[in-house]
Amino acid sequence: MQSRSLQFLVGAVFIYYPIYQISLSEQTPMDIYIAELMVESNVTLEASTILSVLNTTSELEVKDDTGNIHKVTISQSELVAECLLVGDETTCNCSEGYIWSNDVCYNTTTCCNESSCFKNVSHYTPLCIAKVKVHINGSVTLKSSTWDKSKCDQVETALKTLNGFEGMNITGQRESNHIADFEAKVSVRFETFRLQHAVTTLESSLDASVLVDTLGIIAMEAPNTSVCYLSNLTLKCTFEEATGSSGWNMSRRNERFELNNGSVVKLNNNCSTEEYKSCTEVNLSQVTGKWAGTYECGFTSGSVRHTAKTELAVALLPDEVTMTSNPLTADCSKGNTFVEVKVNATILNQTETFNVTWSYRGENEVQVDPTASGDNLIYSVKAQINCKPTTDAQYVSITFKNMRHQQKSERVDIPVIYAGKRFCSKEVLNGEEWPNTPDGDTVVNHTCEEGRVGYKSRTCEGGQWLIVYSYCVRVQLKKVLNAAENFKQGLGATQEVAMDIFEGLKNSSRPITDTNDNMADLTASINVLNTMAGASENIDLKEDVFPEFLGAASNMLNQTWDGVNKSLEESMSSHYLQSVEGLVKNIKVNNSERCNTENLDLQICSKPDCNTSVFDIGVSMNRTSGIFKTVAVKNLMEKLTNNFHDTDRSSLLISATLEGSTDSSVQITLNFPKNEPDREKFFCVFWDPKKNDWSDEGCTLKPSHGNRTLCQCNHLTSFSVLMSKTPVDLPFLDEITYVGLGVSICCLLLFLIIEALVWSSVVKTNLSHFRHTAMVNISLCLFLADCSFLASSFPNKLSDTWCLALTVCKHFFFLAMFGWMLSLSVMLIHQLIFVFNPLRKRVFMFFSSIIGYFIPVIIVGASYVYYKYTEKPYHNENCWLTFDGLLKGSMHAFLLPVGTVLITNLFSMAVVILTLLKSSVPDGSKADDKETAKSILKVVVFLTPVFGVTWILGFVQLSLEGKKGIMYAIVAYSFTILNSFQGLFIFLTGCFAEQKVREELFKLIMAKTPSKGKSESMRNLTATTNSKDR
Repeated sequence: MQSRSLQFLVGAVFIYYPIYQISLSEQTPMDIYIAELMVESNVTLEASTILSVLNTTSELEVKDDTGNIHKVTISQSELVAECLLVGDETTCNCSEGYIWSNDVCYNTTTCCNESSCFKNVSHYTPLCIAKVKVHINGSVTLKSSTWDKSKCDQVETALKTLNGFEGMNITGQRESNHIADFEAKVSVRFETFRLQHAVTTLESSLDASVLVDTLGIIAMEAPNTSVCYLSNLTLKCTFEEATGSSGWNMSRRNERFELNNGSVVKLNNNCSTEEYKSCTEVNLSQVTGKWAGTYECGFTSGSVRHTAKTELAVALLPDEVTMTSNPLTADCSKGNTFVEVKVNATILNQTETFNVTWSYRGENEVQVDPTASGDNLIYSVKAQINCKPTTDAQYVSITFKNMRHQQKSERVDIPVIYAGKRFCSKEVLNGEEWPNTPDGDTVVNHTCEEGRVGYKSRTCEGGQWLIVYSYCVRVQLKKVLNAAENFKQGLGATQEVAMDIFEGLKNSSRPITDTNDNMADLTASINVLNTMAGASENIDLKEDVFPEFLGAASNMLNQTWDGVNKSLEESMSSHYLQSVEGLVKNIKVNNSERCNTENLDLQICSKPDCNTSVFDIGVSMNRTSGIFKTVAVKNLMEKLTNNFHDTDRSSLLISATLEGSTDSSVQITLNFPKNEPDREKFFCVFWDPKKNDWSDEGCTLKPSHGNRTLCQCNHLTSFSVLMSKTPVDLPFLDEITYVGLGVSICCLLLFLIIEALVWSSVVKTNLSHFRHTAMVNISLCLFLADCSFLASSFPNKLSDTWCLALTVCKHFFFLAMFGWMLSLSVMLIHQLIFVFNPLRKRVFMFFSSIIGYFIPVIIVGASYVYYKYTEKPYHNENCWLTFDGLLKGSMHAFLLPVGTVLITNLFSMAVVILTLLKSSVPDGSKADDKETAKSILKVVVFLTPVFGVTWILGFVQLSLEGKKGIMYAIVAYSFTILNSFQGLFIFLTGCFAEQKVREELFKLIMAKTPSKGKSESMRNLTATTNSKDR
């Protein structure tokens, strides 16, 4: 008796598990169910009969494991296997394109590959499975022998144990025949342990290490068409078995990159399910052309790595477009109607074919084709620049459109010299030609020295050329910067690549003396550090990079930083410090303890109690967890911003960080050497990146011995010591100031009231009118200045707006006071020299108003505007003008005018004294000499307060700043006493020292005094006054 068993593979739409087909615009889920149908018969039954029945059946009802019934539609059916049973003999064969399943092969050991099976295996499910392409690539590294034919046979024998084995080839031999590479093909997926068993057998028999990769075992979900430029996408790989690790790689041309977490790449290894025990996905954001290539995922288990590959196509647009024009500017100064300018746009040669159009000011679009030049494509157009004057920019733009209708535009502005307008004339500097350029425009020259890439720019301002700014960077350094940017994005982010980046940076950051492009190299080098510091937040860097990293950072500090303005230097140094601090903190440490370079000294401590020293700075800290890292830096302090009080920088700073600490609070003690022991006031400070300046919050100066400064702080960052420009505060100096100002304000107010009461009686002549007018204005300005000074006595309690307002008030009122002092001085000289040409009242008032108020307004306003728009501080934290050295700081907008007035007033006093001496010469008697001496003394006493002579002591004190000793103390006390009590001295000399004011004041007092003969006294007083007036 014979029977025939037919097995059919039926494909039906059935709710079982979702498989996603990813398209560009959407993800459409399709539920697929693969079923097998077994037909047994003891009569002759043809497979075609069964297939015809299945094809005429449109719908079936099936019940799943939970008892739910589903309606399904049969979409495809085909014959998979056929078995013929004759008595006890069985003959089974798989249909073409199918192979015995692993269950059949490994349970029977004889029914493998595509051979006929003579065992009854019809009960196995599945019986036959569709063939697939599985590639195995591997390498065998022999430990003690070389490769020969017998070893090739051993590899083939081991791999033949795999079901579906088709063949094996040796593809190459390396390392003096100690390493052999091979490839093999298998037509069925297999469990990992079977290949691992073959590998283990080979390693034992050959005394070798064997590594293998497979392709075709795991599944990958990926876009099946090109993705849009700057789009976001996800690639996903799944595998039914649990594996040890996973990873992603991307290849393009002759480059291969390992993918890691970064600003573009985000890896997710936590996507496994009950069905797929191994899963990994990579999310790419804002992809550009450099992300197009072959992506490979891999799961590793033992010596076996399963991989899957896909080609990712990106609808490209140029990542970088270099725009140039010839000539660089359009010269319309000769009355032209149009000027022709040739504009080029250069991009890298790409596989994408773009639709490219040029336009002039957004109009007159012209399509052009490129010309090839090496690895570049150049698009050119000749634009007719309109010479009609306009305030709008004259520009030429180019637009690239790709196959998905995305577009990217770039433009180049053409500076135009209009007729009659100011411009900078053509100039050749260091062999480079800078053409005629309109005032206020910047011209860009894309010509760099050989071995450099980038551009140079130069601005025409006020009809004069400014300095040339070079952005031409060494080619090698540019490659390092590109590699760092790729690293940060997650492309090739491995320890080996990091080592190469820092090694390249170290070699490229060495100073070069025969070039003007040092600042461009320095800026690019700091950008590399900053980029790698950002990358270290997501990517683990190991301690092996420390020598190259610190060597590169040290080289940067050996370069000259004087090719840029101060604000840019301060910004660069701040970025440098934050980058170094970030890298030191994030680099993982295992065994390192110290790394020292010329300008940086790194010390690492993993003990709970750390006491270290870096560049002679003692550091101690107690903690319960983490690794403590300290790095001291030389030659950076003078480059950083310093607006902290009125201080000078020390020579060192130290950065302290903790890796892997769980401590909620820290306390660090730092022991700095005193580079300038004669400074008696020191500040413990830290660098605040939010303020971009120094701060003393959380840091305390502790008592210390010898030439050391001891600081204690309750947080970690970069620390240093700042030194006061003045010695330690002298005792009672502030108290004297406050008391003196209070007394002066009261005296000045009283003086102004008295002047108002006696005004009509004391200004009956022009000379007295001039003097009293000047005295009143001097007193009024000093009164307001002292009030402003007193209001700003506690600047830490004032807002920045109030601090600025009080600074402006003090600046203006003190200058106005000195302006009226100058008016009084000039009036006195005029009266002495031009005796018979008296000064008219209108002339004096006009002259005095200009000097006393108008000029101070101009000086204060101009200085404030200058410092605001140069982004330099106009005032310091003490609500007063800044002083940073000779001719540096807003203080000079006060010192220079005041110094001029003081010199003039001293000259006036000298003239008065000489006049007195000259008048006493004819008699020559001792009595006359004594009277002359008295007169001179009176002149000095009376004129010193109103001429501001005591302010000379302020200039002396300024010259002695930074020095200690009795001389400085004497000058400081003298200046404080004489000038804080200046209002009292003006009151005494202006009221009680002047007879007329005394008499009028006495009359007023007596007139108000009650008595029995009040009316009679009044009459007598009036009569007396009238007789004197006559």
